[in-house]
Amino acid sequence: MTAQPAHSPGAFDHRMAAPATDDAFLAAALPFLAEGLAAPDEPPPVAIAAPAKLDLLRDALGADAKEVGLVPHTDWYTGSAANAIARAAGHLAAHAGPGGRIHLLMEPVWNGRAGRSPRESAEWIRYEALANLLFAPTATTALCVYDTRTAGSALVAAARRAHPDTGVYEDPVRLAAELDAVPLPPPPADARRLTGEPAPGTVRAWAAGRGLGAADAELFAAAVTEAAALGRVTGALLWGEAPGCVCELTLAHRVDDPLAGFVPPAGPDLEPGQGLWFARQVCAYVDLRDAGGGGMSVRLQYE
Repeated sequence: MTAQPAHSPGAFDHRMAAPATDDAFLAAALPFLAEGLAAPDEPPPVAIAAPAKLDLLRDALGADAKEVGLVPHTDWYTGSAANAIARAAGHLAAHAGPGGRIHLLMEPVWNGRAGRSPRESAEWIRYEALANLLFAPTATTALCVYDTRTAGSALVAAARRAHPDTGVYEDPVRLAAELDAVPLPPPPADARRLTGEPAPGTVRAWAAGRGLGAADAELFAAAVTEAAALGRVTGALLWGEAPGCVCELTLAHRVDDPLAGFVPPAGPDLEPGQGLWFARQVCAYVDLRDAGGGGMSVRLQYE
Protein backbone atom coordinates (compact mmCIF):
# COMPACT_ATOMS: atom_id res chain seq x y z
CA MET A 1 0.00 0.00 0.00
CA THR A 2 1.17 3.54 -0.75
CA ALA A 3 0.66 5.97 2.09
CA GLN A 4 -0.39 9.57 1.54
CA PRO A 5 0.82 12.38 3.82
CA ALA A 6 -1.23 12.62 6.98
CA HIS A 7 -3.13 15.84 7.64
CA SER A 8 -1.81 18.42 10.07
CA PRO A 9 -2.67 17.61 13.69
CA GLY A 10 -5.24 19.53 15.68
CA ALA A 11 -8.19 19.80 13.27
CA PHE A 12 -11.01 17.40 12.46
CA ASP A 13 -10.52 16.19 8.88
CA HIS A 14 -13.97 15.26 7.54
CA ARG A 15 -13.87 13.72 4.06
CA MET A 16 -16.39 12.10 1.75
CA ALA A 17 -16.27 9.44 -0.95
CA ALA A 18 -19.18 8.56 -3.23
CA PRO A 19 -18.15 5.39 -5.07
CA ALA A 20 -20.40 3.83 -7.67
CA THR A 21 -18.45 0.58 -8.02
CA ASP A 22 -16.40 -1.77 -5.85
CA ASP A 23 -13.24 -0.63 -7.60
CA ALA A 24 -14.07 3.01 -6.86
CA PHE A 25 -14.62 2.12 -3.21
CA LEU A 26 -11.21 0.48 -2.99
CA ALA A 27 -9.60 3.41 -4.80
CA ALA A 28 -10.84 5.70 -2.02
CA ALA A 29 -10.50 3.34 0.94
CA LEU A 30 -7.06 1.83 0.46
CA PRO A 31 -5.05 5.09 0.37
CA PHE A 32 -7.06 6.35 3.33
CA LEU A 33 -6.28 3.28 5.43
CA ALA A 34 -2.63 3.40 4.35
CA GLU A 35 -2.50 6.99 5.53
CA GLY A 36 -3.84 5.89 8.89
CA LEU A 37 -1.37 3.03 9.20
CA ALA A 38 1.51 5.41 8.49
CA ALA A 39 0.33 8.20 10.79
CA PRO A 40 2.46 8.68 13.93
CA ASP A 41 0.88 8.52 17.38
CA GLU A 42 -2.24 6.84 16.04
CA PRO A 43 -3.85 3.50 16.80
CA PRO A 44 -4.70 1.30 13.81
CA PRO A 45 -7.36 2.72 11.49
CA VAL A 46 -10.89 1.34 11.62
CA ALA A 47 -13.19 0.62 8.68
CA ILE A 48 -16.90 0.51 9.49
CA ALA A 49 -18.72 -0.64 6.39
CA ALA A 50 -21.06 -3.16 4.81
CA PRO A 51 -19.82 -6.76 5.21
CA ALA A 52 -19.28 -7.12 1.46
CA LYS A 53 -17.00 -4.08 1.48
CA LEU A 54 -15.07 -5.47 4.44
CA ASP A 55 -14.47 -8.62 2.39
CA LEU A 56 -13.13 -6.47 -0.44
CA LEU A 57 -10.80 -4.74 1.98
CA ARG A 58 -9.53 -8.01 3.46
CA ASP A 59 -8.66 -9.31 0.01
CA ALA A 60 -7.04 -6.06 -1.12
CA LEU A 61 -5.12 -5.40 2.10
CA GLY A 62 -3.61 -8.85 2.27
CA ALA A 63 -1.19 -9.06 5.19
CA ASP A 64 -2.09 -5.50 6.26
CA ALA A 65 -5.68 -6.58 6.98
CA LYS A 66 -4.69 -7.73 10.46
CA GLU A 67 -3.54 -4.17 11.23
CA VAL A 68 -6.91 -2.59 10.41
CA GLY A 69 -10.05 -2.76 12.52
CA LEU A 70 -12.88 -4.11 10.35
CA VAL A 71 -16.34 -3.56 11.83
CA PRO A 72 -19.66 -4.45 10.13
CA HIS A 73 -21.65 -1.25 9.94
CA THR A 74 -24.74 -2.95 11.37
CA ASP A 75 -22.73 -3.49 14.57
CA TRP A 76 -21.76 0.18 14.82
CA TYR A 77 -24.89 1.98 13.58
CA THR A 78 -27.52 0.38 15.77
CA GLY A 79 -29.86 3.32 16.38
CA SER A 80 -30.44 6.96 15.55
CA ALA A 81 -28.02 9.57 14.25
CA ALA A 82 -27.70 10.90 17.81
CA ASN A 83 -26.75 7.39 18.93
CA ALA A 84 -24.04 7.38 16.25
CA ILE A 85 -22.59 10.58 17.71
CA ALA A 86 -22.44 8.92 21.12
CA ARG A 87 -20.81 5.81 19.65
CA ALA A 88 -18.16 7.85 17.82
CA ALA A 89 -17.41 10.02 20.86
CA GLY A 90 -17.12 6.95 23.06
CA HIS A 91 -14.78 5.24 20.61
CA LEU A 92 -12.53 8.29 20.42
CA ALA A 93 -12.40 8.56 24.21
CA ALA A 94 -11.50 4.89 24.61
CA HIS A 95 -9.31 4.14 21.60
CA ALA A 96 -7.99 7.24 19.81
CA GLY A 97 -4.48 8.56 20.13
CA PRO A 98 -3.48 11.94 21.58
CA GLY A 99 -5.98 14.64 20.69
CA GLY A 100 -8.37 12.11 19.18
CA ARG A 101 -5.97 10.98 16.47
CA ILE A 102 -7.37 8.04 14.51
CA HIS A 103 -8.53 7.30 10.96
CA LEU A 104 -12.14 6.11 10.70
CA LEU A 105 -13.74 4.96 7.46
CA MET A 106 -17.48 5.13 8.07
CA GLU A 107 -20.42 3.86 6.03
CA PRO A 108 -23.86 4.17 7.65
CA VAL A 109 -26.50 1.59 6.77
CA TRP A 110 -28.02 3.44 3.83
CA ASN A 111 -30.20 0.49 2.87
CA GLY A 112 -31.42 0.25 6.48
CA ARG A 113 -32.51 2.80 9.06
CA ALA A 114 -30.39 5.69 7.77
CA GLY A 115 -32.10 5.64 4.38
CA ARG A 116 -35.55 4.36 5.23
CA SER A 117 -37.32 7.71 4.73
CA PRO A 118 -36.57 11.33 3.74
CA ARG A 119 -37.06 12.31 7.39
CA GLU A 120 -34.55 9.75 8.62
CA SER A 121 -32.06 10.71 5.92
CA ALA A 122 -32.39 14.37 6.96
CA GLU A 123 -31.43 13.37 10.50
CA TRP A 124 -28.22 11.84 9.19
CA ILE A 125 -27.37 14.87 7.08
CA ARG A 126 -27.86 17.05 10.18
CA TYR A 127 -25.51 14.71 12.03
CA GLU A 128 -22.94 14.98 9.24
CA ALA A 129 -23.18 18.78 9.23
CA LEU A 130 -22.94 19.21 12.99
CA ALA A 131 -20.09 16.69 13.21
CA ASN A 132 -17.90 19.43 11.75
CA LEU A 133 -18.52 21.43 14.92
CA LEU A 134 -18.81 18.62 17.45
CA PHE A 135 -15.49 17.02 16.53
CA ALA A 136 -13.65 20.19 15.51
CA PRO A 137 -11.36 20.05 18.58
CA THR A 138 -10.15 16.56 17.67
CA ALA A 139 -7.41 15.42 15.30
CA THR A 140 -9.64 12.66 13.98
CA THR A 141 -9.66 11.88 10.26
CA ALA A 142 -12.96 10.51 8.96
CA LEU A 143 -13.85 9.26 5.49
CA CYS A 144 -17.62 8.98 5.08
CA VAL A 145 -18.62 6.53 2.37
CA TYR A 146 -21.79 7.12 0.36
CA ASP A 147 -22.13 4.23 -2.08
CA THR A 148 -24.36 5.65 -4.79
CA ARG A 149 -25.81 2.19 -5.40
CA THR A 150 -27.49 2.26 -1.99
CA ALA A 151 -27.46 5.87 -0.80
CA GLY A 152 -29.11 7.40 -3.87
CA SER A 153 -28.37 10.63 -5.71
CA ALA A 154 -30.43 12.98 -3.52
CA LEU A 155 -28.77 11.81 -0.31
CA VAL A 156 -25.31 12.01 -1.88
CA ALA A 157 -25.96 15.55 -3.10
CA ALA A 158 -27.10 16.61 0.37
CA ALA A 159 -24.12 14.93 2.02
CA ARG A 160 -21.67 16.82 -0.18
CA ARG A 161 -22.88 20.02 1.44
CA ALA A 162 -21.81 18.66 4.84
CA HIS A 163 -18.23 17.70 3.90
CA PRO A 164 -15.48 20.31 3.56
CA ASP A 165 -13.57 18.46 0.80
CA THR A 166 -16.38 18.44 -1.77
CA GLY A 167 -16.30 21.98 -3.15
CA VAL A 168 -19.96 22.58 -2.24
CA TYR A 169 -19.54 22.61 1.55
CA GLU A 170 -21.89 24.88 3.47
CA ASP A 171 -21.82 26.32 6.96
CA PRO A 172 -23.05 23.56 9.31
CA VAL A 173 -25.35 25.84 11.28
CA ARG A 174 -26.97 27.14 8.10
CA LEU A 175 -27.43 23.63 6.73
CA ALA A 176 -28.96 22.41 10.00
CA ALA A 177 -31.29 25.42 10.03
CA GLU A 178 -32.38 24.60 6.49
CA LEU A 179 -33.29 21.08 7.57
CA ASP A 180 -35.16 22.45 10.58
CA ALA A 181 -37.16 24.78 8.33
CA VAL A 182 -39.00 21.79 6.83
CA PRO A 183 -42.43 21.81 8.54
CA LEU A 184 -43.31 18.91 10.80
CA PRO A 185 -46.68 17.17 10.43
CA PRO A 186 -49.25 19.00 12.56
CA PRO A 187 -50.48 17.34 15.76
CA PRO A 188 -53.74 15.44 15.30
CA ALA A 189 -56.96 17.04 16.43
CA ASP A 190 -57.43 14.39 19.13
CA ALA A 191 -54.01 14.91 20.76
CA ARG A 192 -54.20 14.97 24.54
CA ARG A 193 -53.54 18.49 25.82
CA LEU A 194 -51.77 19.15 29.12
CA THR A 195 -51.32 22.47 30.90
CA GLY A 196 -47.83 23.30 32.08
CA GLU A 197 -45.04 20.78 32.50
CA PRO A 198 -46.26 17.18 32.20
CA ALA A 199 -45.71 15.02 35.27
CA PRO A 200 -43.55 11.94 34.60
CA GLY A 201 -46.25 9.64 35.95
CA THR A 202 -48.80 11.14 33.58
CA VAL A 203 -46.57 10.63 30.54
CA ARG A 204 -45.59 7.13 31.66
CA ALA A 205 -49.19 6.04 32.18
CA TRP A 206 -50.30 7.56 28.89
CA ALA A 207 -47.47 5.87 26.95
CA ALA A 208 -48.22 2.52 28.56
CA GLY A 209 -51.86 2.96 27.62
CA ARG A 210 -50.77 3.53 24.02
CA GLY A 211 -48.89 0.25 23.92
CA LEU A 212 -45.34 0.97 25.07
CA GLY A 213 -43.88 -1.64 27.39
CA ALA A 214 -43.12 -0.65 30.96
CA ALA A 215 -39.40 -0.06 30.38
CA ASP A 216 -39.99 1.93 27.19
CA ALA A 217 -42.74 4.00 28.81
CA GLU A 218 -40.35 4.81 31.65
CA LEU A 219 -37.62 5.89 29.22
CA PHE A 220 -40.02 8.02 27.21
CA ALA A 221 -41.31 9.75 30.35
CA ALA A 222 -37.73 10.38 31.50
CA ALA A 223 -36.83 11.86 28.10
CA VAL A 224 -39.81 14.22 28.28
CA THR A 225 -38.83 15.27 31.80
CA GLU A 226 -35.25 15.99 30.73
CA ALA A 227 -36.39 17.98 27.70
CA ALA A 228 -38.78 19.96 29.89
CA ALA A 229 -35.78 21.11 31.94
CA LEU A 230 -34.77 23.35 29.01
CA GLY A 231 -37.05 26.08 30.35
CA ARG A 232 -40.51 27.02 31.50
CA VAL A 233 -43.07 24.74 29.86
CA THR A 234 -46.38 26.39 29.04
CA GLY A 235 -48.14 23.36 27.61
CA ALA A 236 -47.78 19.89 26.15
CA LEU A 237 -49.49 17.58 23.68
CA LEU A 238 -49.44 13.77 23.60
CA TRP A 239 -50.42 11.61 20.64
CA GLY A 240 -49.59 8.48 18.67
CA GLU A 241 -49.45 4.75 19.27
CA ALA A 242 -46.54 2.53 20.25
CA PRO A 243 -43.81 2.61 19.23
CA GLY A 244 -44.35 6.07 17.70
CA CYS A 245 -45.56 7.88 20.83
CA VAL A 246 -45.07 11.65 20.60
CA CYS A 247 -44.89 14.46 23.14
CA GLU A 248 -44.64 18.08 22.06
CA LEU A 249 -43.64 20.63 24.68
CA THR A 250 -44.12 24.36 24.28
CA LEU A 251 -41.41 26.44 25.96
CA ALA A 252 -41.73 30.08 26.91
CA HIS A 253 -38.35 30.93 25.36
CA ARG A 254 -36.12 29.86 22.48
CA VAL A 255 -33.08 27.60 22.59
CA ASP A 256 -30.65 29.10 20.08
CA ASP A 257 -27.72 26.69 20.41
CA PRO A 258 -27.63 24.53 17.24
CA LEU A 259 -25.67 21.88 19.16
CA ALA A 260 -28.23 21.60 21.97
CA GLY A 261 -28.48 17.96 22.93
CA PHE A 262 -25.70 16.84 20.59
CA VAL A 263 -22.62 17.53 22.75
CA PRO A 264 -21.63 14.38 24.66
CA PRO A 265 -21.33 14.73 28.45
CA ALA A 266 -17.79 14.94 29.78
CA GLY A 267 -18.46 12.14 32.27
CA PRO A 268 -20.95 9.38 33.02
CA ASP A 269 -23.39 11.74 34.75
CA LEU A 270 -25.45 14.46 33.09
CA GLU A 271 -24.74 18.01 34.14
CA PRO A 272 -27.44 20.72 34.38
CA GLY A 273 -28.60 21.66 30.91
CA GLN A 274 -27.61 18.34 29.32
CA GLY A 275 -30.98 16.65 29.62
CA LEU A 276 -31.63 17.10 25.91
CA TRP A 277 -28.64 14.81 25.25
CA PHE A 278 -30.45 12.06 27.14
CA ALA A 279 -33.66 12.77 25.23
CA ARG A 280 -31.87 12.51 21.88
CA GLN A 281 -30.29 9.21 22.93
CA VAL A 282 -33.64 7.73 23.95
CA CYS A 283 -35.93 9.06 21.22
CA ALA A 284 -35.72 8.48 17.48
CA TYR A 285 -36.50 12.13 16.77
CA VAL A 286 -36.18 15.30 18.83
CA ASP A 287 -37.16 18.43 16.90
CA LEU A 288 -36.81 22.01 18.11
CA ARG A 289 -38.92 24.57 16.27
CA ASP A 290 -39.91 28.21 16.71
CA ALA A 291 -43.35 28.47 18.26
CA GLY A 292 -43.93 32.21 17.80
CA GLY A 293 -43.91 34.91 20.43
CA GLY A 294 -40.31 34.11 21.33
CA GLY A 295 -41.18 30.56 22.34
CA MET A 296 -40.17 27.16 21.04
CA SER A 297 -41.66 23.72 20.63
CA VAL A 298 -39.75 20.54 21.44
CA ARG A 299 -41.23 17.45 19.80
CA LEU A 300 -40.06 14.04 21.00
CA GLN A 301 -40.99 10.90 19.07
CA TYR A 302 -40.02 7.65 20.73
CA GLU A 303 -39.63 5.58 17.54
